[in-house]
Formats: sequence, structure tokens, C-alpha cells
Amino acid sequence: MADEERTSAENPEAAVEDDPFVVRRAKLDALRAAGQQPYRDSWDVTARAAQLEADYSELETGAETEDIVSVAGRVVAKRDQGKVIFLVIRDATGDLQLFTRINIVGEEAFEAIRDLDLGDWVGAVGAVMRTRRGELSVAPTAVTLLSKSLRPLPDKHSGLSDTETRYRQRYVDLIVNPEVRDVFTTRFKIVTAIRRYMESQGYLEVETPMLHPIPGGATAKPFVTHHNALDMEFYLRIAPELYLKRLLVGGFERVYEINRSFRNEGISVRHNPEFTMLEAYQAFGNMSSMMDLTEGIIISAAEQVLGTLDITYQGTEVSLRGPWRRATMIELTSTEAGEDVSFARSVEELRALCDTHGVPWEKSYGKGKLISELFEKLVEHTLIEPTFVTMYPAEISPLARRNDEDSDLTDRFELIITGREFANAFSELIDPVDQRDRFEAQAAAKDAGDDEAMWVDTDYLRAQEYGMPPAGGMGLGIDRLVMLLTDSASIRDVLLFPHMRPEAE
Repeated sequence: MADEERTSAENPEAAVEDDPFVVRRAKLDALRAAGQQPYRDSWDVTARAAQLEADYSELETGAETEDIVSVAGRVVAKRDQGKVIFLVIRDATGDLQLFTRINIVGEEAFEAIRDLDLGDWVGAVGAVMRTRRGELSVAPTAVTLLSKSLRPLPDKHSGLSDTETRYRQRYVDLIVNPEVRDVFTTRFKIVTAIRRYMESQGYLEVETPMLHPIPGGATAKPFVTHHNALDMEFYLRIAPELYLKRLLVGGFERVYEINRSFRNEGISVRHNPEFTMLEAYQAFGNMSSMMDLTEGIIISAAEQVLGTLDITYQGTEVSLRGPWRRATMIELTSTEAGEDVSFARSVEELRALCDTHGVPWEKSYGKGKLISELFEKLVEHTLIEPTFVTMYPAEISPLARRNDEDSDLTDRFELIITGREFANAFSELIDPVDQRDRFEAQAAAKDAGDDEAMWVDTDYLRAQEYGMPPAGGMGLGIDRLVMLLTDSASIRDVLLFPHMRPEAE
């Protein structure tokens, strides 16, 4: 066995040549046997691909400079022409060619360059030049292996196209599909733009717990975990809302959190159990001020990151130019149904209307829930341009303030774009007596078998009883916003590491 290992280290080609992993492992062993370090500590980078392209854009074809730079990147292409080897390396900003010549680096170093594999990380030091074919390059005096790749990259022509493999091995997806890296770069810039806008509006970014003793702030089924030290069950956050509103009670006037939340529900092109959300609360604000804030956030992000407010999503043109349409749920649903759909109708009439339009209903549904179900079936998918749908029924809005003119409705809106909900907001319910009644109604629904109904949060009620200022609150789905602004069809396309079923052996 020892003799076999020595043979493999001395001659990598003696390894099983149809197994790239074995061949590369043999090369690694050979490097170590020769006393070389295949995994370096660091590398001093003085220039990056994109900056070199910008700085030397006017360098003439065939021209050489005396400007010495130090670059580094992953080898993504290699072309051997005998005494010249062209390497293409990729850094975080783009691709750069290395024009390596045997008479410059020497025979031994040249053979080491020839032995490099696609996927290896290298560093190079040399002068900037432009080849006779017009390719900006670095002509290295030395090329150093920084990290040996043991697994081969997907074939250049077939690429990495299998969707499940792309999601499972996002690191490979990012290597071979630059457009995927562009999507996530855009995502990070969108989040940065949102933070800048919130700061410009006087909001403080805060942090609230991810482990909750009582799940609250949304109607959703939570994940459950156990706290060993306290010997009690906790729930992964389904929303930060109730903690953020406690801060308003404490005297903070404008707060927000870009948070990770978790809901133990289904997976689809629009839903992931773990997702990112912006929640913001403004003392002395209301539903109207939250509409202004939401519109401002999205317009600002689009302008800063995309440079335009006219976008295309999955083949449909969408204008984000303000002001955005505002309309009530009842008027939109009545228009689409061709008749009055409101609280003036009886429960029986609304049920019959649901039957007419093929909308399922249950006996427990009141008028508000029936109207909401009709809206979702008849209207929501038709709203392509940004639309604030306002005045949601109190029955489905346990945390929103009742409308002063119609107690069956709340001062709540949802923002719909391309037929999808992007934001949910309302004038906050600050009456602790009304809030307790609604919590108890939700608790009764939970006892009746509704897994998503809210619990009674007595500490939040206690906070409200100290006095909460009038306020507006808003939640915006970051993942869906990124989908919209990057023209991504599935939420998994904008999540670096989406949840997947266990990989088959």
C-alpha cells in the first residue's frame, strides 16, 4: 500500500484517469510530497479584474506596460499553446486573462502552471498588457497555487442547469453561473438601499428576540424548540411585531428590523419556511403614513440599485412610478363580481356568491372572511401595477385598528404587485381592552383547531396598558421584493441556501 501511495504521489497520471477526483487528489499528494503548500495562508491582492478593465480601457492592442500588479482568482479556463499558456481567472469583480510564457516564468514553474486544474485558486504577479488579439491581460513573472480544487467544475458547455443541484450546491452555482451571483449582489444592494432610506426617514434599526415564549405578531404555525437551561419550550419567531411595538410603549418613536422569521408551513415558488422581512413602526403615524413609507422604500431601492422605475417581471411590464393606486377591498371585489360585496349583504348571500364563483368556504367564516376569500379569488391576481388595497375586515385583522366610520373594517392595507402581496400594514390597535378581546377570540379559534390562530400574549397586553401612542406599522417581504427587482420566478432563486428535502445517497 505504501508503494502504491508513493507511485501515485510521484506520478499523478498513474491514478485512475477516468475519476477526476482521484487524479486531482494524486496531484495534491504529489505537491505535498515535493514539500509544497497547496493551501496557502494569504495573498496580497493589489488589483482586481473590473478595476483593471476600467483603468486600462484605452491601452492599445499589443501594448505592454511596466505596471506591476498582484492578482488572484479561480482558474475558470486554460488554453495550452506549447510555450504559452493562457489562464482565465475569476475574482469577485470579473474575469482576467493571465498570459504566461515559459521564457518568463522558467521551465519548472511553467510545468507547474500546466498542471493546474480548472477550479484551482491562484495568485499571480506581473505587468499589465494587451495581447495582439486585444485581450487585457497580466503577464506573470510568477503564478502561485493558493488552494487546490479536488472536485472538477461542471462542463463548460453543459454547465450547471439542473435546478435541484443548483439549489443544493449553491457554491457551485455561484462559480459557474455569474448571472446567479449578480442576482445575489443585487439582493445585498437592495437591503443596503432599504437601510439607507430608513435612516434618512429617522428610523432606528433594532434587534428583537428570535426565540419567543409565545408566538405572536402573525397568524402562522410556528417551529417549536426547547430551552435546556430554562427547561421550557420556545418558538422560532413568526414575526417581530409585538416586540417592536413594546419599544413604542418604551418611548422609541421610529424603529425597524430587517429580520429572519420562521413559519412551519408549506414550500412553494413564493414561500419558504425561513424568510426575511422588514418590519417598521412609527409613533403618531397611521395607515396612510405607512403607505407613503412603503412606496418610498421600494421606489428608492429600485432607483438606487436598478437605475429605473420601469421593470419587467416574467414578461410583464410594471411601472413603479408613483403615486400608486389606492382602493378598498370592498370596492375592488364589488367591481370584479359585478355586484355589491359588502357587509350590507347577509352571510347567506355572501356564501351564495362564493358558490357562484367557486370560492370554498367554511361555516365558521363570518362576513369579513367571506369577503376576503372572494377578493383573493376574483381580484388579487388582476392587480399588476402597484396597488394599496385598503380597509380589510376586522375579522381577519386581529392587530389592526378599527376604522372610525365602520367598525367592521380596519385601517389596514396590503400592497399588491404582479398579483402578489408584498407588504401588509395598518394603523395600530392601541386599545388594550379591544386587543384583549381580539386575542381571546383568536385563542378560541385555536382551541377549535386553528393551528395558525394567535395566542393571548399577556405581557404585550400589560405593555399596552401602560399606554401606547397612536402608531402605524408595516411589514415588507424582502425576498419577494428581490424576486420582483431581479425578475426571479421562484423564491429559491433569491435565497442563497433554500431548504430542501434530504439528498438521496
